[in-house]
Order: sequence, then C-alpha cells, then structure tokens
Amino acid sequence: MIDWLLLAYPFVLGACIGSFLNVCIYRWPAELSVLRPRSRCGSCGQPVRWYHNIPVASWVALRGRCRDCGARISIQYPLIELVTGVIWLAAVWRFGYDVEALRSAVFLTLLLGIAMTDAREMVIPDQFSLGGTAIGLALAALPGGMPFTRALIGAAVGYVLFWAVKIVAEKTLKKPALGVGDIHMMAMVGAFLGTAGAMMTIMLGSLAGLVIGVPLTKLRGQGAVLGTYLPLGVFLAVGAFITRIWGEAILVWYVGLVS
Repeated sequence: MIDWLLLAYPFVLGACIGSFLNVCIYRWPAELSVLRPRSRCGSCGQPVRWYHNIPVASWVALRGRCRDCGARISIQYPLIELVTGVIWLAAVWRFGYDVEALRSAVFLTLLLGIAMTDAREMVIPDQFSLGGTAIGLALAALPGGMPFTRALIGAAVGYVLFWAVKIVAEKTLKKPALGVGDIHMMAMVGAFLGTAGAMMTIMLGSLAGLVIGVPLTKLRGQGAVLGTYLPLGVFLAVGAFITRIWGEAILVWYVGLVS
C-alpha cells in the first residue's frame, strides 16, 4: 500500500527547493547574491512577507498579484516550484529513499535551472554548471551510487569533448561557436551520467537544437520564441533529461537495431 505521507515529503521539499531555484534563475545571471536582499516585488520593491512565500500556495492565494501594489507576479514562480516538487516526488517514487533518488532529483533540478537561465538570458551560470559538477562528484563518492571514478572520467570527457567541438566549429565556421557555459555544463552532465551519458546527451541535444531550435531562430520577426542565437544549453538540458530517464532503453534499442 502506498504511504502518501512519505511521498508528500519529497514533493514539499522539492517545491521549497524550486522556490529557491527561482531566486537563482533571476539573480545568478545578473551576478547578484541569492541571499540578500530578501525577495521583493519587482514593481513596488516591497519585501515579500514570509507567509506570502509559501511555494505554489501563496501565488494561488494572492491570485498571481502583489499584495501591496497589485502588480502581476509571473506564473514562472509557481510553475518552477511545482515542476521541481514533481521532480523530487518522481525520483523518490522511482528509487525510494536512496542515494540514487537524490542524484536524480538534484541533477534534474540543475537541468531545469540551466534551461531557464539559458532561455531567458543566454547565460549558463557557473553556479549551476561548475557547482553542479562538484555536487555530482560528491554524490558519486557516496556508497550506492555511480562509482566516483566513472563520474570523474565522465566530467573530464564531457568538458574536453565539448572544448574540441568548439575549436573545430570555430575553425570551420570562421566565427565564435558554443559558449564556455555549454562546456562547463557538459562537465556537470558527465559527472552525473558518466562518459556514455555525456555523449548521448550531446547527440540528443544537438538533434533537438537542429530540429526544434534552428527553425525557431529562422522565424525571428514573426513572433519567434528564440532570437538569432541558439540557446544550446536548453537543448542539451533536454538531451540530458532524456538520457537520464530513458538512456538505457535507447541504448538497448540501438544495439538491437545495429546488431
């Protein structure tokens, strides 16, 4: 029988982490502290009261508006909190209260932060990528998860491989290609997924960028979602997400196809 109370814990924890993730998404690209000042309304500048800072519930109770000035509060706030809560709930549902659940939840939360900052600002903060690499290696050092050596090699391969892609692309295109943030991100992906996972992420992310991202950049001036530059981190995050959830199944399918 399902113990719903035990499943409520990871959702609530995830939603709280999602609330902090919102702060990181807005402040880290601007190189601002995530600790000070306190969260405040972007319109009137009034600090958010603690009881108006309850994940998801406060936005619903306030009907998406500031209590002081009535300005609209972006729906991004409750959506990020809700999605992060679901991520942590799904991780515990899949792996139980285990280090593998923690690894999955942390990794997918980092991917969500990277995708949002890259989509909004065309920036992947080092706090997500390099900080995430350190977290991935630290979690690999715990018993019951990915071997530390595998994580370390994965981080190194992801970093070096994308640097090589950057150099080749710039020599071929005769212009800057790929950002350093993308390279740092691949080190983080390798630390969580290993070498094979990093390579699959690059393949799937590049495919998603080619099929989805490039056409959207061509629509600039016609209600385009993207600008003239492709936020590759968004699509790498999609590739890493798919790899983490279905990577083994994809690999088995591919081996069966070519054998």
